[in-house]
Amino acid sequence: MRSIGTTDLSVFPISLGTNVFGWTADKETSFAILDAYVDGGGNFLDTADVYPYWATGESTSETIIGEWLASRRNRDSIVLATKVGMLEGLEGLAPATIRTAVEDSLRRLRTDYIDLYWAHVDDHDTPLVESLAAFDALIQEGKVRHVGASNYSAGRLAEALKISEAEGVARYVALQQPYNLVERGYEGELREVVAGEGLSSVPYFGLARGFLTGKYAPGVAVDSPRAGKAAEYLETVHGPRTVEALIELARERGAAPASVALAWLAAQPTVTAPIASARDLEQLRPLMEAAALTLGAEELAILDEASRP
Repeated sequence: MRSIGTTDLSVFPISLGTNVFGWTADKETSFAILDAYVDGGGNFLDTADVYPYWATGESTSETIIGEWLASRRNRDSIVLATKVGMLEGLEGLAPATIRTAVEDSLRRLRTDYIDLYWAHVDDHDTPLVESLAAFDALIQEGKVRHVGASNYSAGRLAEALKISEAEGVARYVALQQPYNLVERGYEGELREVVAGEGLSSVPYFGLARGFLTGKYAPGVAVDSPRAGKAAEYLETVHGPRTVEALIELARERGAAPASVALAWLAAQPTVTAPIASARDLEQLRPLMEAAALTLGAEELAILDEASRP
């Protein structure tokens, strides 16, 4: 298990992304994935009120998780994270929006508290102090334990942390941002802020929309709603080179390329638990194996060199 920042949240090295629940994974399949994840030692679920609203017109992921938690009676053993700010009709981080959204999420999730509540996207129209004060009120009420920032720039994250200290209100304990072997923009000012302020990174797109599973190649058709975006990495200079090194290293380790890609990510400075989703039990297997896979210094260096643009 790993700790998120300086909090008491102790989490499995791989966070289970649930944006596919109710979309490409129906309720029965979602329950099976959740059961297998927990049986394998997992405890860190990542959802959002907007998952997968774009496909179902509803907050289906939270609803399915809520039904599963109620059925399994295991709420206290789960570190539950959800988000606010991107659902249609509840965009942004105004205090009233946060209040309405959290009550809706709690109802759907069938719980009276959220372990980690993410500001899903920065809101430049609402003063940071107002959003942070609203989060602070939820923490004081026991409805939220900790808050995190998702999709914030280095400057805005640093500003928010400074305001929290000056005003004595809730402080972001973690950052959620895209990061993987072929998208390494996090490795700069943003990571410096996270490291310097003692936060944790919980990156999404850990498998680059599936590209780092190794199944993408020129002329190969992949059955996935994300196939178009993932295939774009083939058009970069470093994309094919990265996958080639990844597949070779995976072959040597007797592991799936996805497991190796996530193990590389989990080994990076500030990263606590990469987020990865699975639409069936077969896709879940390499995610669980990644949690137990430790890459050596030479292996990390090979992937680091191959994946540099």
